[in-house]
Amino acid sequence: MKIDHEKYDALFDAILSLENREECRNFFEDLCSIKELCDLSGRYEVALLLSDNCSYTEVSKKTGASTATICRVNKSLNYGCDGYKKVIARMKEKQGKKA
Repeated sequence: MKIDHEKYDALFDAILSLENREECRNFFEDLCSIKELCDLSGRYEVALLLSDNCSYTEVSKKTGASTATICRVNKSLNYGCDGYKKVIARMKEKQGKKA
């Protein structure tokens, strides 16, 4: 199921208006429950590990994520809209520039 972009554009525009990490943290802490934030950050961590070619077993041990979550993230990495891939590439590039 694809996201109805028109329906969610206001939220995405709000996120894009955030100027720094503190604003982002404050917005997401207001918007999401602690569980939702943990779930989102956990999925991103799973995506990072999978993009580094870690096995499902390694990912599960490092993150505590279920195989269902790992499979869902892997499916998005391989067949999704390339959102994870773009962000991961940008973050790796940014980290490379800092080093």
